[in-house]
Amino acid sequence: QVQVVESGGGLVQPGGSLRLSCAASGSRFSFYTMAWYRQAPGQQRELVARIINSGGTNYADSVKGRFTISRDNTKNTVYLQMNSLQPEDTAVYYCNARVPINPTFEGYWGQGTQVTVSS
Repeated sequence: QVQVVESGGGLVQPGGSLRLSCAASGSRFSFYTMAWYRQAPGQQRELVARIINSGGTNYADSVKGRFTISRDNTKNTVYLQMNSLQPEDTAVYYCNARVPINPTFEGYWGQGTQVTVSS
């Protein structure tokens, strides 16, 4: 069982910045694919950004150029730096750890952290 814990959400004004953190347990964190998802009220959960074990990343079109995902394998932590935040970024942000368990994968979710962008 992998524990996933997010932190760093809050209230920010439009144009502001926040950094989310996600810590995942386990001795093989460097092999995990880590991702951030978000879910706004009445909406489906959507992928925001993903980072694989080699450091390769991909982003939703809506956040490209504004959000940056990164990882620190020494701390078992992935980050989401969010700049130029807009009201439409308001959502609960969830961290997901995709853990290789031979011969397949298991996905683990955190409890979510609220991000509210409002003046």
